[in-house]
Amino acid sequence: MQNVNSQEKKMKEEIENIAPNNTWKNMLKFPHIATLILLAFVVVALHLTRNNDDIVHLQNLVFHKEDGIRHENNSTPVCNLFSGKWIYDNSSYPLYKEKQCSFMENDFACETNGRKDLKYQHWRWQPHHCDLPRFNGTALLERLRGKKLVFIGDSLNRNQWRSMLCLIDSYLPPSSKKSVGVKGNLLSFHSIEYNATIGFYWEPMLVESNGDNIFIHRKQTRAVRIKSIVKHGRHWKDADILVFDSFAWWMDDTMQLVWGSFESPDAIYRTIEMKLRRYEIALNTWSDWLEMHINPNKTKLFFMSLSPYRVGNTTWGTDHTCHDKTEPILNENYWPSGANMSMMRIVESTIEKLKERGVKVEYMNITRLSANREDGHPSIHRPFWHSVTKEEIQNDIPKYSDCLHWCLPGVPDVWNQILYSYIMKL
Repeated sequence: MQNVNSQEKKMKEEIENIAPNNTWKNMLKFPHIATLILLAFVVVALHLTRNNDDIVHLQNLVFHKEDGIRHENNSTPVCNLFSGKWIYDNSSYPLYKEKQCSFMENDFACETNGRKDLKYQHWRWQPHHCDLPRFNGTALLERLRGKKLVFIGDSLNRNQWRSMLCLIDSYLPPSSKKSVGVKGNLLSFHSIEYNATIGFYWEPMLVESNGDNIFIHRKQTRAVRIKSIVKHGRHWKDADILVFDSFAWWMDDTMQLVWGSFESPDAIYRTIEMKLRRYEIALNTWSDWLEMHINPNKTKLFFMSLSPYRVGNTTWGTDHTCHDKTEPILNENYWPSGANMSMMRIVESTIEKLKERGVKVEYMNITRLSANREDGHPSIHRPFWHSVTKEEIQNDIPKYSDCLHWCLPGVPDVWNQILYSYIMKL
């Protein structure tokens, strides 16, 4: 009983910490001080904007310029691979055919699932002021020789992993065994010829949750052990490249936080709102684990920014308006409602703090470039978990549309082209 009481006390302390910082409340008592501090922030921001040529400011986001592409005279970097526009290119895109990819997953095979308009496969991402390096599967496999690349996160990261396998498929030797193995939460392809592994590890919240089963994870209420990561993290330590993502599963308005193990009868469950604070705590758990267990000289780290969507009432919490979209949104300033900028800032802050502690994580800010591609989602051109007729689907498009994931070939191929450019510089 004493142990339960101590857990209860600790839990209450942590819940009390899930609250806005009181600093600003105190400052409001002295408005003249607050005004001076805010003015100082503005002056410093203007100074940095004027003098730092390595940063591009776009609305409320800060994108660090990609450091591998320079002027012809080798001066200051000018190219940001994440800032650009979509150009229709039916001569060189797609980079592979859906039905020819040995690794294609039915969830992302929109053409196979009945999509007739295939224009979504032919859009090329064109960064401003430079070109996106052309993907070369042989060069990537040589770079990965004797190494292990693992994507860690939710189904969107699985979407990207499948894209990567499709991109390298045609570059593999004809004798290559093109199959995916399953071991616990890890799906992986191993090339014997290159002794290279490209895997996906299912851990949608990065920390432990009741959705950790790779095949059965649909739950009415999400429950998460927000301070626990070791159970799964031990499987990541031997990788040479880790690519993380975790956003969509944190977007529920309420969530249960668990103190104690899921198997323990003494575990304490509390329903918590405050999605930003609970997400911040989880990322702190993740960042502490990286600092303690990852050798930055061996393992290179990446974090994918959120894959954008409009908020709605489909199964995935998205709007259904991607249905029947056949063209990208050409407005470069478009920002969908589900792209939570506050959560993005939490990731950026966490990564910046890790850098100060000697752990470098590349933040792959694919949110804006992906936001324009509402035409690239599966919508109703996907498999269904239960028997459903065409009439039922057509009569309830909002219920059945998947406007979260991406058709392949499609947008995740661009994510991987950008990732490829970073990996080739390692």
